[in-house]
Parts: sequence; structure tokens; C-alpha cells
Amino acid sequence: MTSQTSTAYEKYHVPPKSRLAICATTGLMLSVYGAASIMNDMTFGDPGVSTNSWSIFLCGLFFFLATLFAWFRTAIRENLAGLNSAQLKHSYVLGMFWFIFSEVMFFLAFFGALFYVRNLVGPWLAGEGEGGRMNGLLWQGFEFSWPMMQTPQEAVGGAAAQPLANNGTFAGPQTSLSFAQAHAWWAWLPLWNTVVLLSSSFTCHLAHMGILDGDRRKFNLWLAVTVLLGMLFLCLQAFEYHEAYTHFGLTLNSGIYGSTFFMLTGFHGFHVFMGMTMLLIQLLRSVLGGQFTASDHFGFEASSWYWHFVDVVWVFLFLFVYIL
Repeated sequence: MTSQTSTAYEKYHVPPKSRLAICATTGLMLSVYGAASIMNDMTFGDPGVSTNSWSIFLCGLFFFLATLFAWFRTAIRENLAGLNSAQLKHSYVLGMFWFIFSEVMFFLAFFGALFYVRNLVGPWLAGEGEGGRMNGLLWQGFEFSWPMMQTPQEAVGGAAAQPLANNGTFAGPQTSLSFAQAHAWWAWLPLWNTVVLLSSSFTCHLAHMGILDGDRRKFNLWLAVTVLLGMLFLCLQAFEYHEAYTHFGLTLNSGIYGSTFFMLTGFHGFHVFMGMTMLLIQLLRSVLGGQFTASDHFGFEASSWYWHFVDVVWVFLFLFVYIL
């Protein structure tokens, strides 16, 4: 029996016990609960009664972001200290892949809901198909079209006249944000949002090419442009929401069209904010700390993957929410 010694294995850093995962989960649960309570108050809440929904949401979001800050700072310090082996770095890559895959499934569920409403539920409520015979009797006068400008509740004469239990008052919008109802294409905000976001994907690629070439100045320049374009997108979306609420009558209470529109575009806007924040952190790390090299820049690389994913989601949003 011979003893064998292998040098093929590398040292693998095992971090100490941490409460960061539990803290992140707690903050995320509080923020989600608070956000759900806010939407519930907007639909069914009493305007004269104040709730703690916003306080819960903001506290949970702050706790979650603070936990992520501490967690990422720890990971960055470990990498700068040389504790991250090639195997550990590969696990980071796999972890980011699975995270983006979970985000794909998240948006796929919302796109699936949009498809279900537009192609099945809406026609059924209007009396089409085998499943719509009874619904045609319940919601007489309702004709389905998309974007849905009239709710079934309005078709039967309002909340008091609807045949099923009253779950709130819903009023269809006066104007949709679809391309078919745009007054002029050059003033159509979704189009400019698309131009801005796709341009930011290109500038992010240029920044990636810069760091691969070892050109820090090029990297910082184009990464800064990408962050600014992300901020511009969020400003344009905020203006779009203001226009929808104040001029078009398109709100969360505008039936299923308003609900699907704000859930899809709102969650995407939140992801843009998160991706922009991630890229901004990488920019600060490069400008202030001189971090990242041509062979060690996973923080930026992971953020760029996420940014390109957000851009791809917007292309589908632009197609199925605004165009078709």
C-alpha cells in the first residue's frame, strides 16, 4: 500500500458562520409584504385611514439593501485578500447563472399571466368559446378587446350592478399607452425608453471590451455612460407613469389591463434600478479603488450579464405590452 501525495488540489476558503442569509431573507419578506399591503390599500383601502404599509416596505427594503451591502463587501474583501480560488470563482459564475435563471422564471410567470388574460380569460368573459356561455349571461354587454378600455364591471352598470361579489370599483382608462393610440411616434415615451435601454446595453459591452483590453479609462468612461442611461430610463418611466395616471386614467384600478401593465413594467423598472445600482458600485470600485483587471473583474462581469438580461426582458415587454 503506497501513500500518494497530490498537488492538483488548491486551497479552498471556507467562510465563517454568518447571519447574512437570514437577514437578507427577513428584509426581503418585509419589503414584499409591505409592497403587497400598499397595492391592497390602493385598491381596497379607506382613503381616510392611514396604515403602516409604506413604513414596513421601506424598513424591509433598507434592511435588505444594508444586508446586501455587508455581504458584497465581505466577498470583495475576500477576493482582494487572495482567498478566492479558481474553484470558488467558478461557483460564483454558476451562482449568477442560476440567479438570472430564477429571474427568467419570475418574468415568465407574468408574461404567462398576460397571455392567459389576453387569449383565454378575456374572450371567455365576453361569452366566447365553450367556457364563456355562462359568462356571457353574467357580463352582458361586455365586449373584449386589447388593450381593454372597458371593464366587465362598467359594462353591466358599475360595482352595484355586477352579478358577483363586489371586490372594489374599477374604471377603464381613457387612453392606453400602446402604439396604436400614440398621437405621434416621436413623442411616444416607450419608444425612447427602448432606444435608451438598448443603447445602454451597447455601452456596457464597450466597457467590457475596455477592461478586457486593460484600458481602465475606456472602461470607466463607457460604464459611466451606461449608468447615466439607466438613470435616464428610470426618469422617462417615472414621467410615463405620471402621464398614465394624470392624463390617461390608466391606474392599478383600471381593470386587468392596468394591473398587468404596471406589474410588468413596474417590476422591470425595479430590476433596472437594481442593475443600475450594481453597475454604479462597480464604477465606484474602479474609479475610487482601482479595482478590476483584465483577468479579475467578475463583479463587473456579473453586473453586465444582469444588465443585458434586463435589456432582453424590455424587448419582450415592448413587443407584447406596447406593440401587439
